[in-house]
Amino acid sequence: MTTSRNDLYARVTDRIASDLERGVRPWLKPWNAEHASGRITRPLRSTGEPYKGINILMLWGAALECGFSAPIWMTFRQAKELGAHVRKGEKGSMVVYSDRITRTETNDDGEESERDLWFMKGYTVFNVEQIEGLPDHYYALAEPALDPLQRIEAADLFFANTGADLRHGGNRAYYSESSDHVQMPPFEAFRDAESYCATLAHELTHWTKHGTRLAREFGRKKFGDEGYAREELVAEIGSAFLACDLGITPEPREDHAAYIDHWLSVLKEDKRAVFQAASHAQRAVDYLHSLQPKPEG
Repeated sequence: MTTSRNDLYARVTDRIASDLERGVRPWLKPWNAEHASGRITRPLRSTGEPYKGINILMLWGAALECGFSAPIWMTFRQAKELGAHVRKGEKGSMVVYSDRITRTETNDDGEESERDLWFMKGYTVFNVEQIEGLPDHYYALAEPALDPLQRIEAADLFFANTGADLRHGGNRAYYSESSDHVQMPPFEAFRDAESYCATLAHELTHWTKHGTRLAREFGRKKFGDEGYAREELVAEIGSAFLACDLGITPEPREDHAAYIDHWLSVLKEDKRAVFQAASHAQRAVDYLHSLQPKPEG
């Protein structure tokens, strides 16, 4: 399945904008649907490799809309190669990928140069719940997750390993770029440990934008402008990805509800904005993971 690039941007963006107009942040949906049999997980390819970036949001949305609890997706051909078949009448879900072609161009002086042109393609995948005849392990329930205390301890260790300057006090959570520190209210001020961890995941996503790290910049000049809204969208999506990786169940932050109108404005002006935000969010989360100690052996 191939679809024009502009149509892909528009279809995905319009779907997310529709959710936002109803006051729903689609990157928080999976936790309301007991995604993956009660376990928070990224959507997985048939090989077990997690999807990344915008495809996470797209497949989370598809899973919730269709009521799928299994996290594994595959193409019609992959199912056939495994001796299985997609049930008649089942509708697939779209995922996208970027590819490039190299074009040789000639300038006014007759000199040739090569230029990479990136383009986007979409293709269809099916959830394993739409497929019959797969090996049993594709239908197996998720392994039991760590108990809540172990998950919080693991998240605390993950945050500590980033080396971020983390300070506690006051009644606001924020990242200060000028002093390069993350400010958090006291732990006791949060409803529960998971709320604390989810909020810290959001602020640490902001922390990755510093010039000495990922140098992410959207031209923000003042609170509430387009650059501000774009960065907040990155942090919202990044914190959802990271919370998923850490087994944390985030709750919507009430102080972020006011951003929805700003996000909608950005998405309606730029159909690529959510793709870019998801890509930046993925890079931020990958960066935070890169700061963790490497497993021994």
